[in-house]
Amino acid sequence: MSLNVAFQMDPIGAVNINADSTFRLAEAAQQRGHDLFVYTPDMLSYREGRVMAKGHSLKVQRVQGDHAHLGDRREIDLADMDVVWLRQDPPFDMSYITSTHLLDMVHPDTLVVNDPFWVRNYPEKLLVLEFQDLTPPTMIARDLESLRDFRAEHGDVILKPLYGNGGAGVFKLHGGDSNLASLHEMFSGINREPLIMQKFLPAVTKGDKRVILVDGEPVGAINRVPAEGETRSNMHVGGRPEKVALTDRDREICDRIGPLLREKGQVFVGIDVIGDWLTEINVTSPTGIQELERFDGVDVAGRIWDVIEAKRAG
Repeated sequence: MSLNVAFQMDPIGAVNINADSTFRLAEAAQQRGHDLFVYTPDMLSYREGRVMAKGHSLKVQRVQGDHAHLGDRREIDLADMDVVWLRQDPPFDMSYITSTHLLDMVHPDTLVVNDPFWVRNYPEKLLVLEFQDLTPPTMIARDLESLRDFRAEHGDVILKPLYGNGGAGVFKLHGGDSNLASLHEMFSGINREPLIMQKFLPAVTKGDKRVILVDGEPVGAINRVPAEGETRSNMHVGGRPEKVALTDRDREICDRIGPLLREKGQVFVGIDVIGDWLTEINVTSPTGIQELERFDGVDVAGRIWDVIEAKRAG
């Protein structure tokens, strides 16, 4: 089976080919004989009933700096694609949301991965709210008094933007920290969105586990250990990936959320687990494929393409 595959992503020339999951998905697709096209989200458009994208045919190779060979710029109708990958990074803002609405118009005749309707309705820090017994105490609020009351009840907390990513804007506040009002003022000046506050989990010093699920089934995990003096474990800010095995608790969490992810067309998902607690369900542009493949020898990209090819064949 040869598929026409388009990647909607941030500029491919800037990616780290040894870490970027989208590059690995493109590489695996090319190895299977699929034809690749790439475009950035700003090149997506709607015109008189057609959803179009301006971009380039793509060939990839594992040579940093010479990893993406692009054809001449041209415009395609996404209805002519077999698969479109929704892979640009957050923030999950109105630009991101608009792109999911446009991609809704071609899905499922063109298979959009992950399903854009449910990406829009299940952003990472909100889907976890449906599994309260699996998550640490959590508040979503814009009101400063409510945030103060939550911290007074739970002591040390993590405060972060509701639609942020990559560890940006994440703060640990001690029970008596006097900076909450200042941070609230700063965030309020940036946008009108609520903040998310969670009870701090001391187990984060031992790592923030990224568990990867393919079509609702866990295929493995990596542990992301914070750098010295850091609370955040994101690899964007110096977190160190380590080999780690799935625990019984990890599998319990996956058993609970996996059927919902599969039902809603979330083929490639990365969840975050600290200690015994689920903190995020990442459906927008999850990462971790290459690290897991190196640590465990699991062909995660191949498994993802097995699922997609089966969906297209069906």
